[in-house]
Amino acid sequence: MNTSTKFIKKKIKFSDTVTTKNVLRKFNLHSVCEESRCPNIGECFKNKTATFLILGDICTRNCAFCNIKKGVPIPVDYKEPLRVIKAVDELKIDYVVITSVTRDDLGDGGAGLFADLIRVFKEHFDNKKIETLVPDFMGKESAIKTVVERRPDVFAHNIETVPSLYPYIRSKADYRRSLYVLEKVKNIDNSQLTKSGIMLGLGEKREEVLNVMEDIVSTGCDFLSIGQYLAPQKTSWETVRYLTDDEFLFFASKGKEMGFKHIESGTYVRSSYNAHRYLNPNP
Repeated sequence: MNTSTKFIKKKIKFSDTVTTKNVLRKFNLHSVCEESRCPNIGECFKNKTATFLILGDICTRNCAFCNIKKGVPIPVDYKEPLRVIKAVDELKIDYVVITSVTRDDLGDGGAGLFADLIRVFKEHFDNKKIETLVPDFMGKESAIKTVVERRPDVFAHNIETVPSLYPYIRSKADYRRSLYVLEKVKNIDNSQLTKSGIMLGLGEKREEVLNVMEDIVSTGCDFLSIGQYLAPQKTSWETVRYLTDDEFLFFASKGKEMGFKHIESGTYVRSSYNAHRYLNPNP
């Protein structure tokens, strides 16, 4: 069946999610899996893994595709990194992804807490890897440098969509600024692995997607995720089109030609879904 003509829904067996949810509640932590209503939550939580959402669960921006709450954020909890470490230890996660809400209310955009978490993580674990999926920090070089200097295994920042849709979908973000973040990371430390992600089905054109991919790889970005946008609720930006498997394969093939080291492309692909595959694509 052509996926453009059907509604895509991944079945979730809620009993599979209980253990991971209980650990998150135990340590008073948030996950982007829950807050964004990710379709992969059943699979990931069953495997006792989660993408940790730090700096609270309230975002200062208003992206139309996102299900995370918008408004006035809570004060920074500087003990949060230690609680994340305890949850990682209890869940026995080997590859950890840390992301956050956007905190435009903070001078460093929250970069300091990302850096503290990486430091504590490396002090506690010798054989685990950490990926940081960061906001744009308003393009502040000092904030980007704060995270890069702590040497996460992967530094990720998502472009999300094509520039023509930014005014409607990411009105408080800036396409060129996000590209600058990825480029600046490589300028600070060319050996730092970088990653980005885009969603399809929001109303973009094929040529626009290819242009965005070219822009991303031109920053020196190593990895790319390409997934189907699925509107998290009725008030979110509408899913304009469902792509076919062949279309996702097409973009993956083009990305490899462009020079990405690894690409995950498919309906349920999300930037942090099976994130370990980018470093070890053929385990």
